[in-house]
Amino acid sequence: MKAEVLNKYVHPIHKEGYIFIIIALAATILLYQVSDFFGHISLVLSLFVIYFFRDPVRVVPQVNNLVVSGADGYVIDITKVRLPAELDAIETDEVYRISTFLSVLDVHVNRTPIEGIVKKIVYNPGKFLSAELNKASEENERNSLLIQTEDNREVAVVQIAGLIARRIKCIVKEDEKLEKGQRIGIIRFGSRVDVYLPNGIIPKVAIGQKVVGGETILADINESEGREILGKEI
Repeated sequence: MKAEVLNKYVHPIHKEGYIFIIIALAATILLYQVSDFFGHISLVLSLFVIYFFRDPVRVVPQVNNLVVSGADGYVIDITKVRLPAELDAIETDEVYRISTFLSVLDVHVNRTPIEGIVKKIVYNPGKFLSAELNKASEENERNSLLIQTEDNREVAVVQIAGLIARRIKCIVKEDEKLEKGQRIGIIRFGSRVDVYLPNGIIPKVAIGQKVVGGETILADINESEGREILGKEI
């Protein structure tokens, strides 16, 4: 029972958070020398920083061709659009784009929605509009990845900065082979992640639905039924 509780509430910390945690804890120690009041406030902020950079293990569905969420949060938009122009994708028709909004309380580690090869990564500087706005997908600072599956389908995932988020970190490279649900980076302090499905594939989620990065199934490329979906911790 104790182990189950620990697994549920105690998570690893993403390495991008180490420096922020060290600074926050150092400030807390110094402020306690000045005032208990300010020390208490700093301690609460330090605990929030630790919480923000948590990096929980996820059980990723292992059936081939399932597309999973690239981030934790809520689905705020599902619409048909063309793939981002900067990716120079082969696919030119409109496809479904599933947009997930990450609040400051959500896990901000991003994951690849499907297994495949990273064909292209493009970083675009931009604005810092609220990530809840649909125009943030085109106008905000973003980092776009184009992933090609074994059967040459294209799936794109885009990390988008928000009003508070001002730092996108991508930890994968072009031509790298990715597992489904593998960590691809992190966005700091509130953001948006867009997943573009292959042409003709219908989303299995709805606007307003809570999704979990690496676990929640967004779509099934094969649309097969009656198969057992196994999971793997990553």
